[in-house]
Formats: sequence, structure tokens, C-alpha cells
Amino acid sequence: MRSHLGLPPLLFLLMAAPMTLADDKPETKTISVSGRGKIAAAPDVADINIGVVTQGETAREALSANTEKMAELHKTLKEHGIAAKDVQTTNINVSPRYSQPQPQPPGQPPREFTPRIVGYDVTNTVNVTAREISKLGEVLDAVVTAGANQMYGISFRFDAPEALLRDARKKAMADARDKAELLAGEAGVVVGPPISIVDQDASQPPPPRPMMARMMMAKSDAVPIAAGEQELSVTVHVIYELQLPKQ
Repeated sequence: MRSHLGLPPLLFLLMAAPMTLADDKPETKTISVSGRGKIAAAPDVADINIGVVTQGETAREALSANTEKMAELHKTLKEHGIAAKDVQTTNINVSPRYSQPQPQPPGQPPREFTPRIVGYDVTNTVNVTAREISKLGEVLDAVVTAGANQMYGISFRFDAPEALLRDARKKAMADARDKAELLAGEAGVVVGPPISIVDQDASQPPPPRPMMARMMMAKSDAVPIAAGEQELSVTVHVIYELQLPKQ
């Protein structure tokens, strides 16, 4: 007697047996959790965007005045310990200024008005990285005295966050393990080794949105700067094997 595959019955059973055993292999039970680790520390770097705006009757006059003030600004930054690599030009703009219509007396018909160029504005801004936050107030005071008349916000960050991120990851893994053991204990099983670990990108709070602020051209006390603390956070997604408790 032969099977429908044309093979002897015994040989057919021997071939089918491993497939049956493989199908009967117990499924691995797992638990998936997310762990989060956070580290708070004082930032050690500040980024500020400062600029000089000058005016003149001609574009050349406005540009010359701006160039002179910017040269003094760069000199001042260097004198206060800001390295050349930490000063980067971000914007240079030359734009005309137009005459504006005069208000008409009540009841008078509007006059025809044709704008004309009455002068030029030149804006030159640089991004400055200050690596000594304790001296940042003195730097800001000095650049205002040197001719800077605009500041477009300030933001703080970590220059080398790797060590902080390492500690945050340790906390994230410990948090994931604690969660897994709590849930497993309530279910009457124990947590085994991790099967999968996914490290989500670390995150920092977004820097404050830049806001333009006019700076008075006058000598004053050092500007008070409060860097506060910033938080680094890391999230890990871990899948653990679940096992029956040992008898």
C-alpha cells in the first residue's frame, strides 16, 4: 500500500513527524514596556544672536557706518574671550527707507502720494556662542557699548551631553525593568531576559522662540543672566521574555 504521495506509509510518517513537532513548540510569552530616564542639569553654553542696524542717506553711507560698528563689535567679543570660531554671520541686509504720506485734515480728500527713497537701513547680525555663561552678562553689556543695538533672543544648551545621556539611558532601562517586574508579578510570572531593546532619540526642550528686543545704547550694570536647568530625557522600548516562577 502506498500513500497518495507515492511514498511508503512509514516513510511518509517519518517525514511528517518533524513538522508536527515544530508546530507543537510552545510560543514564547513576552511583555513590552517603555522606560524613561530624565537628567536635569545646568546648561554650559549660550547662543545669542546680536546685530547692528545703521541708517544713512545713501546705501554706501549706511553700509560704511555699519561696517565700522561691526568691526568694533567683533573686537569687543574677542577681548571678552569669545573665539573667532564661535562668531558666525547670519544676516546682512540693505534696504531702502521710503517717505510716508502725511495725515490729511478731516474732511479733506486724500492726496495723490508717490513714495520716494529717503534713506537706507543696513542690518548685520551674528550668532555668538558663549562658553562661559557666568560672564555672559558682562559680554552683553560690552557689545551694547560697542554698538550692538538689537538682540534676537538667547538659548541655552549642553556642549557635550554624552555623559548626561549615558546616565539617562541607565535610568530608562531601570524604569523599564521595574515596570515589567511589577506587571509580571501581578500576572504570576517572572521577567526573563530582554528580547528586544529600542533606544528612542534623546530629547531636549526646544529653545525659546527668538524675540526681537531693542537694546539701549548706554552703559549699564552687567546684564543679569539666569541659565536655570534643562532636562535631557531618553525613552527605551523593551520586550522581555516571561517565564513561569521556579518551583
